[in-house]
Amino acid sequence: MTHTFFQPFKADLPFDAALHVLREATDGADDGEIFAERKRAEMLSFDDGRLKMASYDASEGFGLRAVKGEVTGFAHSSDLCMAALTRAAETARLAVGNGGGTLAMSPDAIKERLYSDHDPLGDAEFPVKIDLLREIDAYVRAADSRVVQVSVSIAASLQEIEILRPDGTHLRDSRPMVRLNASVSVEDKGRRESGSHGGGGRFALNGLMERSSWKATVDEALRIALVNLSAVPAKAGVQDVILGPGWPGILLHEAIGHGLEGDANRKGVSVFAGLMGQKIASDSVTVVDDGTIRDRRGSISFDDEGTPSTRNVLIEDGVLVGFMQDRQNARLMDVAPTGNGRRESYAHVPMPRMTNTIMLGGQSDPKDMLAGLEDGIHAVGFGGGQVDITNGKFVFSCTEAYQVKNGKVGTPVKGATLIGDGATALRQIRALGNDMALDPGMGTCGKQGQWVPVGVGQPSVLIGGLTIGGSG
Repeated sequence: MTHTFFQPFKADLPFDAALHVLREATDGADDGEIFAERKRAEMLSFDDGRLKMASYDASEGFGLRAVKGEVTGFAHSSDLCMAALTRAAETARLAVGNGGGTLAMSPDAIKERLYSDHDPLGDAEFPVKIDLLREIDAYVRAADSRVVQVSVSIAASLQEIEILRPDGTHLRDSRPMVRLNASVSVEDKGRRESGSHGGGGRFALNGLMERSSWKATVDEALRIALVNLSAVPAKAGVQDVILGPGWPGILLHEAIGHGLEGDANRKGVSVFAGLMGQKIASDSVTVVDDGTIRDRRGSISFDDEGTPSTRNVLIEDGVLVGFMQDRQNARLMDVAPTGNGRRESYAHVPMPRMTNTIMLGGQSDPKDMLAGLEDGIHAVGFGGGQVDITNGKFVFSCTEAYQVKNGKVGTPVKGATLIGDGATALRQIRALGNDMALDPGMGTCGKQGQWVPVGVGQPSVLIGGLTIGGSG
């Protein structure tokens, strides 16, 4: 029986023939691989009392890459056949030129699978999912008479990948993903506000469909909306800020994490370039990127080049000790790859990307941190933000925040934005709580037009002297 390279398909890609084409494409190269993928995804959206959208997408294809030095040759196709693979090899081969490279060794064997290969798309029939969304909508509307709009979506996908390397190393992975999102709008005396919440991860859809799970999600969305009904305009100025645990780690991800990716530092465009081994943060700060946390949204058993996922320490006790690396940047910087070579799909090249980026917890009691805050903001929820990795400057909008006076948490505020730069914020961290938490599983990260699922986490964090934008 002929061994087919891409097993999930009835594809005309015999293993030996595909390997021969790959070896010809990478002869004289430093690195290269075939990355093949099949992905199926379903999403249902219920809005304003009716089904708004039901989508099902399926895609498949391969990307072939040949790397020499800083040059990458890459071609991809949705046609999984030898003719397309041969044409792709001819294109990728152009980056190799006359050769002269030394082919890098394949990654070590993977240590363990961090999630099951369960297909969440088959967990429930279509009518059952519709009934669930209808039940959630009715539940939220009955919970409070001020509810005027409810939007709920449920999504599930399965990504099946295979990686073939020139030495014959052949890896397979099945990556499930599920997510439930809820947005609730409330109105009182002519004022309308909204709140949203969501979560998920690499596990079965059944877990999110259990009443205890979805109820917690939509209750939180409703709670945030009701809090915002009583919010007053945020006061602008320089204030101390306490970030809440969990999802506020998105600020860490954006303002600091991107600056610790290998390519930005090799090219010298990161604010942290050239600072390896130097103190860049308060003594209490340790930051890791950990792709090995079981079932998490940002976790991967191995990255999209085949390197096993690891727990990478980036900042230790305030000192910069590591960057996140894919294979190409690691080779050019003469360091080891860290399992952070990620790509959106078969049609994209890998690059250094975060997985689950976490600031570890400290020793302080969050209640004591708040009690010691004389005049500041307690920011526990974030929406969108903008960051420039060349200087670390960021602007983030708060979706839930409170004014704190003389150690007392007071009125919620709206329209608050946090303005600063990551490098300065790291040095101005005054206390870390003992309440480190991971986000509920709703992060997606964009870089150079590619989007990948990620996770964040942190404890309560006291930062001194951040600029607060507001209208109050």
